[in-house]
Amino acid sequence: MAGGGAVRGIRDRIKTISSAAKVTRAMELVAASKMRRAQDRAVQARPYAVTMRAVLAQLAAYTAGGGDASGLHPLLQSRDAKHVSYVHITSDRGLAGGLNANMNRAAAALILEHQPRVERVSVISAGRKGRDFFRRSGMEMLADFPELGDFPNFEDVRPIARLIIDEFVSGRVDQVFIGYQRFVNAAVQRPTTRQLLPIVAPSDAELGAAGASNIDFIFEPSPEELLATLLPRFVEMQVYEAVLEARASEQSARMVAMRQATDAAKEMVGDLTLQYNKARQDSITGELLDIVGGTAAIENK
Repeated sequence: MAGGGAVRGIRDRIKTISSAAKVTRAMELVAASKMRRAQDRAVQARPYAVTMRAVLAQLAAYTAGGGDASGLHPLLQSRDAKHVSYVHITSDRGLAGGLNANMNRAAAALILEHQPRVERVSVISAGRKGRDFFRRSGMEMLADFPELGDFPNFEDVRPIARLIIDEFVSGRVDQVFIGYQRFVNAAVQRPTTRQLLPIVAPSDAELGAAGASNIDFIFEPSPEELLATLLPRFVEMQVYEAVLEARASEQSARMVAMRQATDAAKEMVGDLTLQYNKARQDSITGELLDIVGGTAAIENK
């Protein structure tokens, strides 16, 4: 009976793990489908964002000769950082390996770096995992933007940009950073942080092949007027690009995590199958020995 119970226990474990493997396999396929779409959106947004940086660098070069060009727009004004705010972009759901944990560690490192030098540090979260992390740590939450969805559009992200612009222009926040997972490929997502405000014109090295020195723009109207119109759009595009990169990273990390879970489940099923066959064979052998022993006892009588 004990042997039969062991066989049944192993058989039940095999069924349970096989069912879990089917679920993780289905989640892997869903994440793969979403990853392709999210990856396309992130990759398509990169040329536009790079071109905006190039135009901004060119405008900064044109207006630099005026001496007081940085005062044309409040988003360019640098001041002593007393209140630093950090825009933290994570996913709303788990099952994505170490994606959110790595992003939370990078955010914590950045905040710990600034805390000794400033009077106040606050967080603007976009995603439940980051929000929960900072709430547990007791960090001041300036705002929370959950449920952006798997494929957010520009209008979904614009409230985040408008909030940080208003906070900076009003003087309540002196410096703004943004952190997100940059999509490299399906297996690599890189935690990235950058300064959003005050805006600093990117260098040619940051722009790469699309450096401002390689592009000859003709501005109409004047560069100063364009700068006033372009800078808020630049901030909005930076936030939107970060969210798209984070969503592509989330789906790719989830696909890889579910694939690894499926492979681990299959390996466990294989090991349990060997144990099941061995236990079943031992049970059958024991039953046969009982039968033979009983027969021999009867014959002896």
